[in-house]
Amino acid sequence: FSMDENSKRIKKHCGVGGIAAVFENGYVTIMKGTWKIRIEKVIDIPITFGGKAAHNIMNTLPAILAGYLFKNIKVEDIRTALHTFVPSSSQTPGRLNLFQFKNFKFLVDFAHNPAGLNLLCDFVNQLDSTYKVGIISGTGDRRDDDIREIGRISAKNFDEIIIRQDKNLRGRTADEIVNLLVEGINESKTTDLPVTILHKEEEAILYAYKTVKPGAIITIMCDVIPVALDFIKKLKEDEDSQ
Repeated sequence: FSMDENSKRIKKHCGVGGIAAVFENGYVTIMKGTWKIRIEKVIDIPITFGGKAAHNIMNTLPAILAGYLFKNIKVEDIRTALHTFVPSSSQTPGRLNLFQFKNFKFLVDFAHNPAGLNLLCDFVNQLDSTYKVGIISGTGDRRDDDIREIGRISAKNFDEIIIRQDKNLRGRTADEIVNLLVEGINESKTTDLPVTILHKEEEAILYAYKTVKPGAIITIMCDVIPVALDFIKKLKEDEDSQ
């Protein structure tokens, strides 16, 4: 599978009778030889957020390929599955869970490495917002520069950063992780960038909620997914009841 239908690897594979899934002309498509079956428009697949979440287009490709290769699954069934698999805290907990508050948005994702954070930021940058807040953390058992890279990516993409700590520091001290993140932030920031350090996840969420600017989006790299989601849902319920 590939995001590029003209990939040499895909062309070679299909040229000898192989079957592939590709993204082409706005569709997720099954290819074999010279023929194609367009499964669905990306903008009509909820998990892609209208095509804004490129990494979920990537994730869709092996899913439709596996479904197509399973002899008892029809193309219509694959389409139905794509339409009904909705990004939400119930179906995809910790994966692009977007909450719309009255004056801002809250996005929860379990991105925990530089590659995941880059993809998450690519998505966030396509959403309507006037101000971007990132609640970030470093994973203790990663290389020093991997943790710094989380800081660098965050400084390039967010207008404000809140550093929190995972419950399991995985062999490092809290100060060590914070210092590495700050080193990365300082390497990349081009202007004065507000950075707040709060150790507990719930504390960081509450601080972001209380200080949020109208039109902002708060993005959190969450630690304990159910805890973060329940805490944000409670804030949303409290706001809705006012």
